[in-house]
Amino acid sequence: MPTLEVDDATLDYEIIGDAGPLVVQLHGLMSSRTRDAHLGLDLGRALRDHRILRLDARGHGGSTGSRDESSYGWDRLADDLLTALDAIAPGERVHGIGPSMGTGTLLHAATREPGRFETLTLVVPPTAWGSRRAQADTYRANAKLIEKRGIAAFVELGTTTPVPPALADAPETRPAVDEELLPTILRGAAATDFPSREAIETIDVPTLILAWTGDPSHPLRTATKLEQLMPQARLVVARTPYGVMAWPGLFAEHVFTGGHVTADDHA
Repeated sequence: MPTLEVDDATLDYEIIGDAGPLVVQLHGLMSSRTRDAHLGLDLGRALRDHRILRLDARGHGGSTGSRDESSYGWDRLADDLLTALDAIAPGERVHGIGPSMGTGTLLHAATREPGRFETLTLVVPPTAWGSRRAQADTYRANAKLIEKRGIAAFVELGTTTPVPPALADAPETRPAVDEELLPTILRGAAATDFPSREAIETIDVPTLILAWTGDPSHPLRTATKLEQLMPQARLVVARTPYGVMAWPGLFAEHVFTGGHVTADDHA
């Protein structure tokens, strides 16, 4: 697989397709492009006649990372994304999609260079602003748990956590991060947040927001607030696994039409 050097990390990526507009697909915290595919979150699979850039964030999957906690903030991941786009698709307007951490990355990138994005698709937006504090405490506690008892204890803890109804059929997976690096990445995630609400209001890009219910780490209120703030956003909510199964088609429609569609807002 090709790689790209970005200051203190090497990013692992792949490009699927030989021609057509570029779609850049990100992933969530502790995940990778491979793990997201196993979880059914490879939403680009329904696209045709596009190139899809699937990028492992620093410290995740096949990418390397440093022991600097600040390098895992969403603003720094946005630096990596924009650097990668300058190297791989200089001057191109692209379609961006990312769940959770990928959503935070895209929002930071789009506040800096909104003209770079043809459309945005924000998948299961995470805690943000006021709700971020409690999530940050959880990440720091998990980092200590891993340092004290190892990643197996952390994975076991995850098996006792209720899953959202929309993920009822999802397979079990392990974090796609090296055990020694994971506490650093979790502490970096604890210290980051979305751009300000005022900055997000300036992102005048057609935006599809895909959310699900029953997930305190990805609360529906974040998705609802983004829909209210962003000038061209629409929200679709999945309440069952069947709702998530519709997401690749909704994403493909959003990309093909440049976001100019009318759809039922509740799947």
